[in-house]
This record gives sequence, C-alpha cells and structure tokens, in this order.
Amino acid sequence: MNKSTQTAQEYLAAMPLTAERSGQLNAQSTAGDDAFDTLHRQLGAADANAATLPADDVALASVKPRIESAWPDAVSEADFSADAEGRSVLKATPPIKRTSMFPDAWRTNPIARFWDTLRGRSPHSRHANKEEADAENRWRAVGSMRRYVLLVLMLVQTGIATWYMKTILPYQGWALIDPIAMVNQDLMQSVLQLLPYVLQTGILILFAILFCWVSAGFWTALMGFLQLLIGKDKYSISSTIKGDEPIDPAHRTALIMPICNEDVERVFAGLRATYESVAATGQLDHFDVYILSDSYDPDICVAEQKAWLELCRDVNGHGRIFYRRRRRRVKRKSGNIDDFCRRWGGQYSYMVILDADSVMSGECLTGLVRLMEANPNAGIIQSAPKASGMDTLYARAQQFATRVYGPLFTAGLHFWQLGESHYWGHNAIIRVKPFIEHCALAPLPGAGSFAGSILSHDFVEAALMRRAGWGVWIAYDLPGSYEELPPNLLDELKRDRRWCHGNLMNFRLFLVKGMHPVHRAVFLTGVMSYLSAPLWFMFLALSTALQVVHTLMEPQYFLQPRQLFPVWPQWRPELAIALFSTTLVLLFLPKLLSVILIWAKGAKPYGGAFRLLLSMLMEMMFSVLLAPVRMLFHTVFVVSAFLGWEVVWNSPQRDDDDTPWGEAFKRHGSQMLLGLVWAGGMAWLDLRFLWWLAPIVFSLVLSPFVSALSSRATLGIKSKRAKLFLIPEEYQPPRELVATEEYLKLNRSRALANGFMHAVVNPSYNALATAMATARHRIRSVIERNRELRLDEAMQLGPQKLDKAKRLELLSDPVVLARLHQRVWQQPQGESWRSYYQTLPHNELAHPASQR
Repeated sequence: MNKSTQTAQEYLAAMPLTAERSGQLNAQSTAGDDAFDTLHRQLGAADANAATLPADDVALASVKPRIESAWPDAVSEADFSADAEGRSVLKATPPIKRTSMFPDAWRTNPIARFWDTLRGRSPHSRHANKEEADAENRWRAVGSMRRYVLLVLMLVQTGIATWYMKTILPYQGWALIDPIAMVNQDLMQSVLQLLPYVLQTGILILFAILFCWVSAGFWTALMGFLQLLIGKDKYSISSTIKGDEPIDPAHRTALIMPICNEDVERVFAGLRATYESVAATGQLDHFDVYILSDSYDPDICVAEQKAWLELCRDVNGHGRIFYRRRRRRVKRKSGNIDDFCRRWGGQYSYMVILDADSVMSGECLTGLVRLMEANPNAGIIQSAPKASGMDTLYARAQQFATRVYGPLFTAGLHFWQLGESHYWGHNAIIRVKPFIEHCALAPLPGAGSFAGSILSHDFVEAALMRRAGWGVWIAYDLPGSYEELPPNLLDELKRDRRWCHGNLMNFRLFLVKGMHPVHRAVFLTGVMSYLSAPLWFMFLALSTALQVVHTLMEPQYFLQPRQLFPVWPQWRPELAIALFSTTLVLLFLPKLLSVILIWAKGAKPYGGAFRLLLSMLMEMMFSVLLAPVRMLFHTVFVVSAFLGWEVVWNSPQRDDDDTPWGEAFKRHGSQMLLGLVWAGGMAWLDLRFLWWLAPIVFSLVLSPFVSALSSRATLGIKSKRAKLFLIPEEYQPPRELVATEEYLKLNRSRALANGFMHAVVNPSYNALATAMATARHRIRSVIERNRELRLDEAMQLGPQKLDKAKRLELLSDPVVLARLHQRVWQQPQGESWRSYYQTLPHNELAHPASQR
C-alpha cells in the first residue's frame, strides 16, 4: 500500500459514512498515486462536471455528497444550486432582488441650509391623506403641549433650586464687585477678590445644568408612574389593536439579526426559541429570518455555518431561515442592515431588528406586525425589552433596576414624546420602504474623530424617519421582548465608550435641516448622558477648590474703596441640607414610586413586598457606589473622543464573566488613588467638608473591590436563592427564555471550536464551508495566479503562523479552500496541517456522525 492509498483510506475513515458505503468507495478507489482523486470523483459521480475537473479541483466534485453524507437529515436536493462555474452552492440566502438605497449628504451649516431653502431643496416629508393627517395632527398637538409643560416644569424647578444654591454659597458680595475699579488696583489683589466669585459662578452654572438634567428624569418617571397607575392611555399605540386581527399575507416580515463575532451558541439558542414561538402562533408563513454576519474571526465563521445548518434541520427551517456573511464590512451594523435592504428588502413590508442577545415571543412579534397594519403612519415601533438571563451580582442588580424602574421611564418617555420617540436599534419593527427611501446614513463630512461612519445609528435613523413624516412610537406596554445586559461593570463601560463616541458624533446633526425638535432634543440628551459626567466632575472639583480657597485664603471683606460694612462669608447649613434632600428626592423618589406601583399590582414575582423593598435599598446603595466610578470613566471617554482616540467596535461580552482581581485593580487603581488623595486632602483641610464628599471619595476607594466582587456569579446566585433582586422572568420564566436556556445547553454540548482548522482538514466541514463560501469568481488568469500565491503561502507558513486575515481570505474562496483541503491531504507539506489538527481538542458531539 503506497502513501496515496493510505491517505485515501484515512480520508474515508474521517467521513461519517456507513460501513457499507465506506466499503463500496474503498473498493471502487484505485490504488496508486491517483487514489485520492479517484475517491473524490467517485463521491461526486452524480456531478456531470466531476470527470472534467482538473486534478487540483477534484475536491470540488464531492462537496455536495460530502454534505449529504454528513447531514442527511438537514439537506435535500432542493437546498443546493450551482454557481456560474458549476460549483456546488448551499442555498443559504434567497435570490437577490436589488433595491436602490442611497444616502443624502448631510447639510449641517445653517447658511447652506438657508441657501437650500431659497433654492427649493428642503427635504419633503411624505403626504398623508386627510384622515391620516388629521389623526397625526391631533396627537402632535397633544405632544407639543405636553413638552411645553415639561419644559416649564424643568425650568421653574431648576430656577428655584439654583436660587437656593446661590444663597448657600459663602461669598455673597456679587453686587459689590466693580470691574472698572479693579483695573486700577494691584493684580494680585484683584485675583484674590475675584477668585471665590469666579469659582462660585462656575459652580452655579454647572449646578443649573445638572439639576435641569435630573429634573427631566424626575418628571419623566413621575408621568410614567401616573400613566401606569391609571392603566389607561388614550394615545398608547398598543390600544389600536385587539390582538387577534388577521395579518395581510401580502405584508411579509423579515426578522433580521446582525451579528459580529458573537457567542454563536447563545445567538442560535435565542433565535431558535424566537422562531418556535412564532411558529406556535400559527403565523409563521408571514415571517422569514435572516442571520446577517459581519464576523471576521474564521473560527466563529465556520461555527456560524454549522449552527445555521443545524438550526434549519432542527426546526425544518430551510427556505425560511437564511444566513449571509459579508466579506466587505462597510459601516458596521447600519451597513449590514443597509446591505440586507438593498438585496432583499424590497420583498418585505416590515423588518424586525434583533440584537445578538434578543429573544422575542411570537405574540410580541405578531403584535408588532398588527400594530404596523393598524397604524399606516408608523415608521418604527419600538418594543420595551426586559433584561434577564444573567447570574452575576452586577447583572442581577442591573436587571432588577431596569425591570422595576424601567417601565416608569419608558412610559414617561412615551407620554412626553408620543409618535416622535426613541428607537434603540433592536427589538423594534420598521416599515421597510420608507426606511430604504429615507434612512440611509451618509458619513459625516470632514476629518477627525467626529467624522466618518456614524457609530450610533439608531437615534439618527429614528430622526430621519420622523423627518420624512413617519411616526416613531414606543409600545411600552407590549410584553414578550427580552434582552441581556453586560455581566460586569468593565464590560458595561466598554460598551459605554462606544455609545459615548457615537452620541457625541450624532450631535453634529443637531442643526440638520428638517429634523424634528424632539429629535434634536434626543441628540442633546444623548450627549448629556455622557457629558453630564465631566460636568459633575467639574462641579465637584470647583466645590473642592472653593473650600480650599475659603480655608487657606483670608477672605476679602472689602470689595470697594469706600465700603462701610464688610462682606462676611456665610454658611447656611439648613438650606444646604434642604437642597441636598430635594436633590435626593428627585433622584430616588422614582425608585420608591416603582416599588409602590408593584406593591399595588402584586409583589410576589419580585420576592414579596419586604424583599422587593430590601432589594430596592440595596440597589440604591449599589448605584451610589457605582455613580462616581462611572463619572470618572465617562469623563475619560468624553475627553478621549475629543482627542481623537480610536474606538474599537468589539462585540460585548454576553455570558457571565468574572472580573479578575488584577484586572479590577488595573482598571480602577487610578480611581482608588484619586479617592485616597482626595479624602486625605479634605480630612487635613476641613473634616466637616469630607462628610459631604464621603459618598464620592469612598466609592472611588472601594471601586476595585466593588467591581471585582459584583462580577461574581456565585454571589449573584446566592442573592437569587435569597429572592433578592428577583424579577418576574426569574420567578416564572416565559417559555421563550426557558427554551433559550435549554437550547443553549444543547448548543454548548455540540459547540465547534477551531472552526477554521475543521474547514481545512475535516471532509465534512470543508464541504460545508466550501459550499457556503461567497467569493464566487469566474475563471480568470489573474484570479488563478492570486489563488496559487495564497495557497503556496498557506502551505509554507503552516496553520500556526497563518493570521486571521489570511485565514478569512482562504475561507471566503471556495476554490482556494477546496484546493487547500486537497493539498493538506495529498502533499507531504500537508502532514504538518494534519498533525497540528490532531493536537487540537475535539468535541466529538460537534461532529456530524455523533448527532445521528
């Protein structure tokens, strides 16, 4: 037996064949140097091109039979087609029907906008019929009136609080300062006179901005509380349907899930649970599913292909569940969605955007479709996802907070905004045609960190949809929408850095022509979500500086030459306590109102009335500890964005993940040091002032310990057993979440690691990756030379030195991948590939033969 014959027999042994079929192929294969070629031609005997393929491409002949032998219950003849060169293709996507989608350039210059108006180039919104226009005008008028009321409430409340703050500050000689007189006196004396008042002016300005921000949140939560307590909402979009209306079969919906280097097992577990829930409603014929991959890790790419095929097999989803991986990842997630719209969007009336951790019930999805049908003016309807599924202490506390307090703020947002609301980028339904026509995103003009592709696309798309005349609604009372939160503080902060940069970029669109005032306000609130951190830090720094000045510098009692009476610094501790208490009420009363609302409706799913209250108090303490930490991190994020430091768009951690102690001290060490220095300085300067700063400085000192300990799943599980931070989704999990957990365990048991090596060496996975490769070039001499160069490089470098970019190139070209597979099995150089492959850990349950 020569080496070629032995290799062919080893190859047969690596395939999941029956003993009878393996014996037939072994008998039909010839001995000698062409044994491997003969084997592949025999496998692909049904392929008319098998006999004519050159020796280098003989592995292409057996792609289809290799897949059929590995996954006989997952594919059929109808699932295959051929490309222009006759190569086998697994039909992972439907036929492309292209639709034009192009962005308009941004016009942010006010002068250019005015010139456009003079030239008649203002953006035109759609024209509704009279009945639709009257219905829109009614809720628009109500929304405008409500927002004017909100503005008055915020300004009056802020004005009163700022006046109180002014009376609290120690230096009250504002009116006696004479700038003209100071010109003629000593410079140092002028500085000493002015410095306390400059600091106080800065403190007052920052206080007014921050208090107004807190006031907006308070009134939003208060109106949400009243809305939920009453239980009736005339303008709730959910009230426009009964829930059993027939869905127009002509209006089909695509569930699209853009993913990028995600946890494959979790993605497909949630997607399967969602798909089966839709099927249980009997409305599956109205839906298709698209997994839109931007993954660039070759191992994950192969794992996604395997998971897609298994999902189609498990739910009989061929022809309904599609998978596409982009080779050119333009504009990140928004570009991924745009690519879908251009290729297949014209075939659908609606699309539901799912995040990688999204789970939605069939009732929720069909409800969103019915809402679209009942409200032809709606362009986007956003559901209110409930956070669940995590076990770390940090994530469970955040889940509790969003589940208990979140409904108040979501209902409050709806109360103030109505059909000019937020879109959060996932768990929402979108009307496809206006999205294609109006929501393509041009890059921001110019250079620097705030130019280029838009990072936070969701707010911008909502603003563009509203500019075109379509409503953007929050279905805050529609159940069945779920998501997951980051497992620990550091992972949340990684996500926040990305969001911070994106929101700062979006503010450049504040002056774009035609934007609705509400969405200009949304851009502003998006900025304030992160800019409030450096403003708060500056407020604390100026307050500390004022205390230093008051302690170390002799007060300037006389500010004018012939002043009769001195200006004495004064402290009004009773007013300070009153203002501090008022601020605490604005911050924490919404949390208490949330608990009262749950008490009124039944607290058992939250662990009972007492445990709910105890959980709220613990969460309040937790938020107090975390607020200064987030403040410093967000301050760094804002500064780094303005300095142009690069933002890396990585997928967030979506499973329970502990923060090591070393990582905690590395990330929080500077904050801990700042807290110690700050506390020590204040203790030396004035111990009384330290008590006011204690919540800040001691939170910073404890930050590494809080960050590390809160990331522990063991503590989270103990709190769950004690029924602390309990939420209804844990007390009585919906069937979709139960199914997600079951399918996640199943997927973990058969997870595929080192996918690229399997795609090169394993006959079954090579066939699958070859059939799903997307670089379907025609035969050209230039392309052939490039293929040979890549193959020679791969064989020379070997698997351990081949970087991810080169692996991805090999994985994308079916011809290169088939040739590499063939050379690894035939050529002496391939021995290093096969030997390395054998050293890798193998999950036997991941291989097709074990799943039969």
